[in-house]
Amino acid sequence: MAAKLWDKGYDTDAQIERFTVGKDRELDVVLAPYDVLGTMAHITMLQEVGLLEKAELDVLLPELKAIYRSAVEGTFEIEEGVEDVHSQVELMLTRRLGPVGKKVHTGRSRNDQVLVDLKLYSRDQIKKIAAKVQRLFEVLQKRSEECKDVLMPGYTHLQVAMPSSFGMWFGAYAESLTSDMQMLLAAWDVANRNPLGTAAGYGSSAPLDRKLTTSLLGFADLDYNSVYAQMGRGKTERIISMALSCIAETVGRLAYDCCLFNSQNFSFVTLPVQMTTGSSIMPHKKNPDVFELLRAHCNRISGIPGDIRLITGNLPSGYFRDMQLIKELFIPMFDEMADCLDIACFAIENIQVKDGLMEDPRYALAFSVEKVNALAASGVPFRDAYRQVAAEIGDGSFSYHGKLNHTHEGSIGNLCNDEIAARMQKITARFGFDQVDRAVDSLLG
Repeated sequence: MAAKLWDKGYDTDAQIERFTVGKDRELDVVLAPYDVLGTMAHITMLQEVGLLEKAELDVLLPELKAIYRSAVEGTFEIEEGVEDVHSQVELMLTRRLGPVGKKVHTGRSRNDQVLVDLKLYSRDQIKKIAAKVQRLFEVLQKRSEECKDVLMPGYTHLQVAMPSSFGMWFGAYAESLTSDMQMLLAAWDVANRNPLGTAAGYGSSAPLDRKLTTSLLGFADLDYNSVYAQMGRGKTERIISMALSCIAETVGRLAYDCCLFNSQNFSFVTLPVQMTTGSSIMPHKKNPDVFELLRAHCNRISGIPGDIRLITGNLPSGYFRDMQLIKELFIPMFDEMADCLDIACFAIENIQVKDGLMEDPRYALAFSVEKVNALAASGVPFRDAYRQVAAEIGDGSFSYHGKLNHTHEGSIGNLCNDEIAARMQKITARFGFDQVDRAVDSLLG
């Protein structure tokens, strides 16, 4: 069994070992490429400040690049008896290079190692999610333009309210994603700050150059205060999960609408039969399970910020092992969100809308405001027009045969999809993914 980084000459009880390690080995495999990148930046800095010889750096970097490749290709493993990814990387270096492998931990703690691993991992995952949000946004905008003249009833309190359109409905969810992307940008700004060099949360007497590692890893800035950097563990994950929960709320609400509108009592949309499932007893059933499960997944993602808060909510400053459990919530969240966004794109691309809905007499009263506004435009005071139309509704004489003339920004006749697209483009341009990619490519080059 490999010695632990904190080994002091005694063994931990096997039951305690199992419980304290938990799921760290399997989750830390995901973090392995990022642990290697952080180590490469750290030892490059150590050589610059005179704590590592150039010859030592020259043998360490190729070995780290080889470990990075194995992590990316999926062959990296954390051995039985090795606590975590940090220990495994150092063990591999020491086996291959001897005592020089033991020098990579100078000026570091596993505390700031896991902090930087999670920040680097989060940046990659945010980039992936942002691309998928952008894709769903484009699908919704395309459907909005296709269906902008197809009317449907709008609802308040689940009662028929006013005329809407499928173009407005699809477009509403597209614009909602711009607000979600704004939240994701804020999360990116928090993730894109470097905690490396803060050690166990109180800095180091080693003459570290934290601005150099910030540049090498492509971070926009530092987490300056060493105590805050440790306090950021859990806080960062919660901020990022809150951004994803906003996306999940939009997608989940869209899924709920699709479930509702697909039901026979609404019958506004239909799904191709290939997108439905059936019943083992009722031969007529074509169930929208895809949207029901999409809703459930999104609801689960929406709960993750609260779950993280329950882990960290009563902790004082400094590091505590409680934070280890956050990984179990945080790391799987990204794949679940990505899968939801992919499925939402596919479903919305293929959902079929029904034309001619507003010709149904059940929706006749949706035009009541149109008649009130027409009377007001002819000079009747609005309140009098309102009462007149209400009286017609009450005695059953109401009818409306005029044309819809909605022209203001954001109305049926003026969806402003171009303006919404410009907003999304402006937000996405601010992420600066290219700067990060260039830094990582240079470090690996």
